[in-house]
Amino acid sequence: MLLAPWGFAITNLCYALAIRQGGSDSSGADALALFGAHPTLVRVGVTAGMIGCILIVPAVLGLFRLAPTSRAVLVGGSLMIAGYICYFAVLQSSFVVLAMAELGGDPSRFAAAIDASQADPWPLWVFGLFVLGNLVGTLVLAIGLLRSRAVPLWAAIAIGLWPPLHVVGLVFFGNEVPQVIGAVLQALGFGGCGVVLATRSLPRPDQAPSAAYSAASAARS
Repeated sequence: MLLAPWGFAITNLCYALAIRQGGSDSSGADALALFGAHPTLVRVGVTAGMIGCILIVPAVLGLFRLAPTSRAVLVGGSLMIAGYICYFAVLQSSFVVLAMAELGGDPSRFAAAIDASQADPWPLWVFGLFVLGNLVGTLVLAIGLLRSRAVPLWAAIAIGLWPPLHVVGLVFFGNEVPQVIGAVLQALGFGGCGVVLATRSLPRPDQAPSAAYSAASAARS
């Protein structure tokens, strides 16, 4: 909970730095140019995001422990887990694009292959589920936390600001700054929840050590 969302913040920051002088990954040709110009940022950002996708699972499970009776937390958190599992697959494919960018040869053929893979309807559900979990799932989770009063008010609001800031950044800005701010706020919100979980998980005289350790591990994720 303390670590997972920072992986996504690093991913967004690396992308913001890569496009600060222009560029995007909206097409195969654009992605090849961007990845070829900033291979280190791509590697760091993609790796950080993949680690975040792994750690977000125990982090969300920790939120389930904080608000066990909230249906919104359960539904939103489940969507988040499914979405970020799909995001892992989306991110991993970036290494193929990076290899194409660094390999050389005819970039038009590589660009055509990338565009064809993104237009293929079979894997579209992966990206769709990622978007659903990333935006809708996070917002529903935050609303559930807010209504449950299981975490500080500011922490639930900080988590809930990620989806609107992400959408605002996509629609009105081209510099990724709103996404970076939203990702940092989400990380701070998860951190606040982690502190609450860790505090509640301090071992009591009648509590089994293994149970306390399990809850504390979820708080650190």
